[in-house]
Amino acid sequence: MEKAIEFHHVYYTDGPTEIIRGLSGSIAKGKITTLVGPSGAGKTTLFRLCNGLISPTKGDILIEGKSIQSYEPTLLRRKIGLALQSATMLSGTVFKNLSLPKEIIGERLTKDEANTLLSSVSLKPSLLKKNVKELSGGERQKLSIARTLINRPKILLLDEITSSLDRISKQEIEELIVRINKEFNVTIIWITHNLRQATQIGDEAWVMMNGELLESGNSNLLFNPQTEQVRRFVKGEFQ
Repeated sequence: MEKAIEFHHVYYTDGPTEIIRGLSGSIAKGKITTLVGPSGAGKTTLFRLCNGLISPTKGDILIEGKSIQSYEPTLLRRKIGLALQSATMLSGTVFKNLSLPKEIIGERLTKDEANTLLSSVSLKPSLLKKNVKELSGGERQKLSIARTLINRPKILLLDEITSSLDRISKQEIEELIVRINKEFNVTIIWITHNLRQATQIGDEAWVMMNGELLESGNSNLLFNPQTEQVRRFVKGEFQ
């Protein structure tokens, strides 16, 4: 298995609180790995460690075989894209929001590039001049993903991106992510509280609790966990 990300005895402490506790494991390159576990398990903190927003207290993280400490932060965040549940937008047009990643590095987004990006996430080019306030929740999330794809990331981190969407929009985003994974050959790590989503969309699954990785492997492990803690968690979520 080729590895996109490797964690070697990673700890992260915030004041007196140990949030990540000696976590070791690897994320398969080119696959969709879902990250599940109860609130407070450390999932979002792990994402923040992956794109350099925070640094491990102890241990090391390798991105495509290279220590995260050796990456220049801007280059790291271009390699690792991040889309959040909130899909935060600037006030203004769709084009203005889509242009942001280019502007940050002193470049300009052309209209042709913008049209291609919108098409890649199944949005119509006619939306470019529309104010983001007029977009539906699903459209905003697709725009957020398109904006993340501008830098052609090798790894895409998705944090609960469908939790506030209706059933149809949720299904559209799921189909979009599967397509992006295949067409762009992007490694995807998706935090979700929806275990049905995790088993249907994910190739692999990680189960985290109390800052530790308890089980990992093929997403079918969620149907037959090996540890009592994970069995109880899965039973509660699937009921």
